[in-house]
Amino acid sequence: MPKIHFIAIGGAAMHNLALALKAKGYQITGSDDEIYEPSKSLLASHGILPEEFGWFPEKITADLDAVILGMHAKADNPELIKAQELGIKIESYPSFLYEVSKHKQRIVIAGSHGKTSITSMILHVLKSLNRKFDYLVGARIEGFELMASLSDAPIIIIEGDEYLASPIDRQAKFLLYQPHIALISGIAWDHINVYPTFKSYTDSFDQLIKQMPKAGHLFFDQTDETLSNLVKNSPEDIDVNGYEAHQAEIKNGNTILKGVDGKRYEIEVFGQHTLKNLNGARLICEEIGVSSADFYTSISTFKGAAKRLELVAKSPNSLLYKDFAHAPSKVAATTAALNEQYPERKLVACLELHTFSSLNPAFLPEYESTLAKADEAIIYLSEHARQIKQMDRMEESLVQNYFKHPSLKVIRDPATLATELSGKSWHEANLLMMSSGTFDELDLKDLAGKMGLSTI
Repeated sequence: MPKIHFIAIGGAAMHNLALALKAKGYQITGSDDEIYEPSKSLLASHGILPEEFGWFPEKITADLDAVILGMHAKADNPELIKAQELGIKIESYPSFLYEVSKHKQRIVIAGSHGKTSITSMILHVLKSLNRKFDYLVGARIEGFELMASLSDAPIIIIEGDEYLASPIDRQAKFLLYQPHIALISGIAWDHINVYPTFKSYTDSFDQLIKQMPKAGHLFFDQTDETLSNLVKNSPEDIDVNGYEAHQAEIKNGNTILKGVDGKRYEIEVFGQHTLKNLNGARLICEEIGVSSADFYTSISTFKGAAKRLELVAKSPNSLLYKDFAHAPSKVAATTAALNEQYPERKLVACLELHTFSSLNPAFLPEYESTLAKADEAIIYLSEHARQIKQMDRMEESLVQNYFKHPSLKVIRDPATLATELSGKSWHEANLLMMSSGTFDELDLKDLAGKMGLSTI
């Protein structure tokens, strides 16, 4: 079997691809200068956690069939240089994934927000119907051991990230998959460290649309003005379909779909952005042969992807949710969803600014009014994350100026945050914790206990 080495094996997609290949019998090795949970434990349990953290050129030997290079590495990485010197084939994970799925029908879910949820919904439906499929998704899903799978299945569903493929292949990952079917869930500027202007960001999506093959199928959020304008220039020989939020109603805190078959279906997820994602997932499923009735029956048991409006703890009159939301559009949509679902309750929203974009003062104007639907707002600024990313310290007045929330607080350490939250009254009040980080390892279950909530 092929022998593959992963440079920066600890990344979310990287370690899951490594595990999927290990399951197929590949010989896998890897390196990284830092690996966090859950990647660390998963790699260890499958026997491929590096013995030491760091870069070791001696691991790169002539008998390797390929090296897969992660974006976390840099162009001067000593292992990469050794692989180049030896003439070993170097792949990014998206280019490698394309190579091993050339003979499958490739379905790519792209967009600034919602792509993980849409991909997760599709996988949940296909699994419940016992369909054979491969996949790559950006979060853990109930019922799936790994976030990636490669087999002899005829189709593969890929969450298509717009971030760069690798340090030496600086194009959007989704451009490498060459999808037969694609969905774009919306466009909102992100990743300003690699897309310094809004146009440079949208150009990648424009390229994805224009690269669609003849007789390809493109689905898009027709309520997104930027995306709708891009789609106007799509190739004439592809099938283009817009969608909007699925019709639904809220009764006693429960969301009930108004099915296209005229029936009603109660679901376990909520929010206008979720209803858009669900409708997009429905169209993709129908495109690959799933009936409306089967889709609705299956989606009614979908609980959501990990960290996507995930319920952590509850009491009879209070809920604690966590969400991966970090980009402005995600923050606004997630906050609005909880406000709409529980309009009678106070909403406290806590957002950690953790990404390169969010910690850049030049990007802060994009967050204006994103927390408007929260009664109280807290911005968490990790000194540890700031130092790792080598960003300047942001003063509270600067954050206040751009978020423009009347009751906003800025907190910089987890102990103060825990004290602030546990000291509040949570009678008829919900807490929303939003971050792509961890609030400096804040224990949400411990926090829930101090709030008087029971963990799920």
